Amino acid sequence: MLESKGFRLSRTKFEYLVCKFRDVLDETDVEVRLATQIIPKKENFKYLGSVIQGSGDIDDDVTHRIGVAWRKWRLASGVFCDKKIAPKLKGKFYRVVVRPALLYEAECWPVNNAHVQKMHIAEMRMLRWMCEHTRSDKFRNEVIWEKVGVASVVDKLREARLRWFGHVKRRCADAPVRRCEGLAMKGTRRGRGKPKKYWGEVIRQDFDQLHITEDMTLDRKEWRSRIKVEG
Repeated sequence: MLESKGFRLSRTKFEYLVCKFRDVLDETDVEVRLATQIIPKKENFKYLGSVIQGSGDIDDDVTHRIGVAWRKWRLASGVFCDKKIAPKLKGKFYRVVVRPALLYEAECWPVNNAHVQKMHIAEMRMLRWMCEHTRSDKFRNEVIWEKVGVASVVDKLREARLRWFGHVKRRCADAPVRRCEGLAMKGTRRGRGKPKKYWGEVIRQDFDQLHITEDMTLDRKEWRSRIKVEG
């Protein structure tokens, strides 16, 4: 059907992914074919730099982003491991080169504690290496952050999430993403099995932690000042 519309499909690379938008078990095996060729089914695939899982989880995407951040860090290791460069300057370079790779599209992640901990551990390993310290030196995380002038990735992740929430709330009524408005305040129904973490739940936790409310998003300057994290 697609080829009849003018699309050219690679029969050797063509794959498909089934996304489960509801917690409903479907045991029916469906065989997808392109003419006589059986198309292989994938559990995840990479799209525009993100790893999409059919289950709706973000475990693979978080792991992928950490790996990309480490590759960026290693490419710039000549700067990060240079003893002649001041830690604050290394921190500025880290904020420009490494952290954007680590937090790419993270504002839409429904993160749980395990995801946050993995990102935190990865970042602290990078920063300690930059400061020529190891965990055996027993320097507190706050000391490392202060030395390089970098805020915690956990705080920056929350800032990115709330900044995106503010953008969504301030969009005009006919914008395509307007349906997301009020997502943080709505309840969610869960199916059987292990409960999933939803983005709206993460936003509610952010609200409680910062003591902010949804109506504050209408004042952009006030909202930015309340969620801003220096470093």
